[in-house]
Amino acid sequence: MSLTHVDERGSARMVDVTAKEETAREAVARGLVRMRPETLRLIKENALAKGDVLAVARVAGIMAAKETGRLIPLCHPLPLGNCTVNFRLHETEGVVEIEGRARTVARTGVEMEALTAVAVAALTIYDMAKAVDREMVIEGIRLVAKSGGRSGTYVRPGEAPWEEGEA
Repeated sequence: MSLTHVDERGSARMVDVTAKEETAREAVARGLVRMRPETLRLIKENALAKGDVLAVARVAGIMAAKETGRLIPLCHPLPLGNCTVNFRLHETEGVVEIEGRARTVARTGVEMEALTAVAVAALTIYDMAKAVDREMVIEGIRLVAKSGGRSGTYVRPGEAPWEEGEA
């Protein structure tokens, strides 16, 4: 196995996908924000001064996915066909679980878009709730599944994407 973004001299490069066929591609990523249960209760009750935390985090994640090619230096800009960001609240543990899903028809995958959606949604939750809980932790951002392209389908062992509309 070799790194695709490094040339034979060890220099960073953008992968040439010109000759690849466009295929339908999807990627699902997940991560979480740990906080005090009281903080999650405030988020759930929409009782924070900055407003509806989850609605803003959802929009921020989607917007970030659309800008991934501008944020990650060697990432190809992709026309997203769809992007969703959903949440599961684990109230007793004080955890907001985030799942981002990106879809496109393109010559390269959308893993980075799904991961970016989750990361920025998590950062937005932190930003909006930090006034009441500076000890929040963002963790576990990972690819859960991807499909399409030459490498085919991947599903992380022990995990599966949420059903659409489930969270």
